[in-house]
Amino acid sequence: MTAKKPFGLPSMKLVLLAAVAGVIAGAAAVYVKEAGYGNGVGETASADQCGAAKDRAAALTPFTKGQVAAMSLPPAPISLKDVSFKGAEGQPLSIGNFAGKTVLLNVWATWCVPCREEMPALNALEKSTGNDKFEVVAINIDTGDEEKPKAFRTEYAIDKLGYYRDNTMGVFNVLKKQGLAFGLPVTLLIDDKGCLLSAMNGPAAWDSDDAKNLIKAAVGI
Repeated sequence: MTAKKPFGLPSMKLVLLAAVAGVIAGAAAVYVKEAGYGNGVGETASADQCGAAKDRAAALTPFTKGQVAAMSLPPAPISLKDVSFKGAEGQPLSIGNFAGKTVLLNVWATWCVPCREEMPALNALEKSTGNDKFEVVAINIDTGDEEKPKAFRTEYAIDKLGYYRDNTMGVFNVLKKQGLAFGLPVTLLIDDKGCLLSAMNGPAAWDSDDAKNLIKAAVGI
């Protein structure tokens, strides 16, 4: 099957679509139990947990420009290591399982048009930059079975990203509760200890030089 290309929508349209998707996601989240299957985001992290994250995040400020200018620093250190989801075989996972890696966590759904637009770029970022020190962790939150997300991955040749799922929408709900997500897509840059470095709501050109430079800086710090 021939892989489809991204829609190529102008950036302003993407922003508007992201806003609409946010309203839909926010409304849907009201009806989803936040408990999920043990999902959670910690309170403001202690100095022992994420003490160095604030300085590391500040050091990334010069790299949050251009295509990733919307990435912003958290107001206080936050540990995300307990955020949980499932792997390709249905096994329970959390950000804690990626200890030692810098992670670009992306939450998406097949019904979210800007999510679909940026997914090939995330795939390209993982292809060019993914290694034992960095991974794009894109978590699909479609409710129901796996038919739609798997069909989308095949149709758009998403072959470099690991398959991660949370059909309870628990990931979105806990990020929303912490004020980190108000719509889809939402993307968070997390250090190798599970501490938040920066976050953004809305799509971005993750295969751009700006994005690659941000990731390289985050991994290298």
